[in-house]
Amino acid sequence: MGKKIRVLVVDDSALVRKALSEVLNSDPEIEIMAIAQDPIVAASKIRNEVPDVIILDVEMPRMDGISFLKRIMAQHPIPVIICSTLAAQGGQTALSALESGAVEVIEKPNLGTRKFFEESKIRICDTVKAAAMVKVKARKYLKSIKVSPKLTADAILSCPLSKAMNKTTETVIAVGASTGGTEALRILFESLPRGTPGMVVVQHMPANFTKAFANRLDKTCLVSVKEAENNDTVLRGQVLIAPGNRHMLLKRSGARYYVEVREGPLVSRHRPSVDVLFRSTARYAGKNALGVIMTGMGDDGAKGMLEMKQAGAYTIAQDKTSCVVFGMPNEAIKLDAVNSILPLDKIADALLKKCRTL
Repeated sequence: MGKKIRVLVVDDSALVRKALSEVLNSDPEIEIMAIAQDPIVAASKIRNEVPDVIILDVEMPRMDGISFLKRIMAQHPIPVIICSTLAAQGGQTALSALESGAVEVIEKPNLGTRKFFEESKIRICDTVKAAAMVKVKARKYLKSIKVSPKLTADAILSCPLSKAMNKTTETVIAVGASTGGTEALRILFESLPRGTPGMVVVQHMPANFTKAFANRLDKTCLVSVKEAENNDTVLRGQVLIAPGNRHMLLKRSGARYYVEVREGPLVSRHRPSVDVLFRSTARYAGKNALGVIMTGMGDDGAKGMLEMKQAGAYTIAQDKTSCVVFGMPNEAIKLDAVNSILPLDKIADALLKKCRTL
């Protein structure tokens, strides 16, 4: 039996502390090391025992979560997950947290219905395990216990057609990422010129977060970056990022590519799911597509990338050295779904070079 992942929960809401304790204690690989109502109490607990992962709220009395995060990163780096309601105005704060060293951002447990609570449980526990892997790479943990059936892309879209649609003059680039992906995507997009073929992207994120993320990237990149809306056309020089908590599919009408944004169950434990995007890209773009799978825990996107490759697309995986978590790329590599394995700083050049041959 491997050691459990010890978590310190820091939140001023007693209700949230109770909900997070219930969520984390339900997973046999995780245990609550301690709980604290504010960063001052949390600091005293860390002096006695260092957790593997900290779950940290943003707005709290005596010291805000971002200030505490910066102190942790400067004095004793520990994997920190920001747990926020992510109201529309909070998106920028969450992005600042990632820039300050947070591993990931998650929403607080949804207490509305049992179904929503179960979905929150899956996301939170998986994120804690990913965070623990980022910091303590030598530690070995038990395989994840499935608390609910793990759905495939079949739940959203049937398998790709046996024959890909006819080739057009337009190329589409489909990208999937998770833990560590916010920084990896920034590096990738800032390396691309204005004339880059249209891109469709799934980054595992909560609702109300992707819009702020896209807006920030749009200010620093030559390509245009926006949160996707239903029926948006895929345009050269533009990146469409799937909105948090919604699946995004690539579709085609004649020579026009566009996206469909829809609700649906968790696929490969995620919504949005990379597998859903990649499968739809295999179906509607075929040989016209390029696929990139980047840093992240789990296997979302691996099967979809194989379907893209089988449909004639050229596929790239980020290499182990440049990944924060070499989970998703590694699973795609294991399936022989990848044409090239490249470090992050080489992916943009490889995409542009390949686009010129299509």
